[in-house]
Amino acid sequence: MNLTGRISLVTGAGRGIGRAIALALAEAGADVAVNFHTHGAEAEQVASAIRARGRRSIVVQADVSELPAVQKLVAAVEGALGPIDVLVNNSAVGRAHSVEELTPEIFDEAIAVNLRSAFLLSQAVLPGMRARKWGRLIYVSSIAAQIGGVIGPHYAASKAGMLGLMHGYASRLAREGITANAICPALIETEMIRDNPRARPEALPVGRLGRPEEVAEVAVMLAANSFITGQSIQVNGGLYPT
Repeated sequence: MNLTGRISLVTGAGRGIGRAIALALAEAGADVAVNFHTHGAEAEQVASAIRARGRRSIVVQADVSELPAVQKLVAAVEGALGPIDVLVNNSAVGRAHSVEELTPEIFDEAIAVNLRSAFLLSQAVLPGMRARKWGRLIYVSSIAAQIGGVIGPHYAASKAGMLGLMHGYASRLAREGITANAICPALIETEMIRDNPRARPEALPVGRLGRPEEVAEVAVMLAANSFITGQSIQVNGGLYPT
């Protein structure tokens, strides 16, 4: 679990799962770039906590669903910290909608923020990873990719797409020292879940909501491991056993 000297970029790292992953990577020795879109104060707090752990950190605002913003984000991270070794695609929008409420605009937003961003960022960091023969692509998907979830079909589709993206990279990059894996959480205690009345702890066999730190532990393991690739790690309290 030693990531000393590795440079990490975590998107949507100001709150929730992203925050926990950023802090856990720092605990493992990585320097961490904290990306945010709209929650700047929270992102600055995360960066301060990373620096308090003796690691370097910068905060970069970017809408990662847009290519120019992604290009500027990656350039800023590489200029301040160095080449990106670990990319954690965590940015997500997850507003709950019924089937009747869904519109093309709602669907397109979910695909852009949750899936397109992961593609844009992966493509942006891969040239450097391939040149160095070392890289970790980590995608924060969801149990919704397997069972539909409590947010809606738009969200489930975007998170299922992340799994396909991950498998595509894993199968093509394994011999280049680059791994690609996904984490599929269920009902983690974040703002997204607390605001959803359908997210009930009793729905999980363990009888409680998960903690962001429990997802972060898996992210650090995937960042440190060079043999695991092409996998979807279930962090779901037993809701979807595999």
